[in-house]
Amino acid sequence: MTATLEAPPKNRRLVFPFTAIVGQEQMKLALLLNVIDPKIGGVMIMGDRGTGKSTTIRALADLLPEIEVAENDPYNSSATDFELMGDEVKEKIQNGEQVAIARKKVPMVDLPLGATEDRVCGTIDIEKALSEGVKAFEPGLLAKANRGILYVDEVNLLDDHLVDVLLDSAASGWNTVEREGISIRHPARFVLVGSGNPEEGELRPQLLDRFGMHAEIRTVKEPDLRVQIVEQRAEFDRNPQEFLAQYQEKQEELQRKLVDAQNLLPQVTIDYDIRVKISEICAELDVDGLRGDIVTNRAAKAIAAFESRTEVTVDDIRRVMPLCLRHRLRKDPLETIDSGYKVEKSINRVFGLEVTE
Repeated sequence: MTATLEAPPKNRRLVFPFTAIVGQEQMKLALLLNVIDPKIGGVMIMGDRGTGKSTTIRALADLLPEIEVAENDPYNSSATDFELMGDEVKEKIQNGEQVAIARKKVPMVDLPLGATEDRVCGTIDIEKALSEGVKAFEPGLLAKANRGILYVDEVNLLDDHLVDVLLDSAASGWNTVEREGISIRHPARFVLVGSGNPEEGELRPQLLDRFGMHAEIRTVKEPDLRVQIVEQRAEFDRNPQEFLAQYQEKQEELQRKLVDAQNLLPQVTIDYDIRVKISEICAELDVDGLRGDIVTNRAAKAIAAFESRTEVTVDDIRRVMPLCLRHRLRKDPLETIDSGYKVEKSINRVFGLEVTE
């Protein structure tokens, strides 16, 4: 998603600025790390109603710099990176044709709860395909979300088979639609963000495990902070342009930081001893599979790149590991200990850190 910075056009819908959001540091960190490295695998945000989940996600999408896409391409294909190209654009380039380039905002797609599989994946017009011999494909929401953010509010209320489809596409980077022996595929690389309220039901463990990170957010308890949040919101609603102008510099600075981090990421390394200890913690916590190890390594590299470093430190692991592992632990109905605390305890023991209260 590397790109140059540009001021937002004045006619666009105004969104509350990301840098003005107070508190909810875990959620903000998880979202930023996924933007730096989308291969982390998305974020599941669980928390109380009215804690700013949707506001934060929309603010993040608005913050991101514009991307270069092949003009009039329904999949936001890149005109230079083969990994991010649809088949049509790839064919043109292989045939030596010129592909016009356009710039657009990083797409942010909201998935409605009642969406059908056809609406999500796209549909093939079988009649047209059979009678005219062409692949008549109507792209769905996954095509729109390519190279952007796909947001599913109340993901725990979505049909399990649809959640499966989303997670498969997010993991593989491709969406395949097959109908009556006709198969069409297109790139679908996006940051999958799900949010939900635990009171309305949990996701099945095997689906939860597929989300790279898990942030738990709570209603702010401090009266001073609550007053600050309420006043900020009132100020934004009263005069959005003026409020955005106050944060313009901070927004541009964070945008630059994200672009720099994306460019620096391939150079970031993790010492072998640290990697062994990451796996030791995962084994000690009885985490199924290797996703926990892989995601922790990726997230640690992303946070190092975000802070302009090329070496991952123990502190990086301490900050990202609870977000990467807390939803992968087996639930013991008799245990009252918070899974985040359990992960921290294990990190402190394996790395020999002092416990900070």
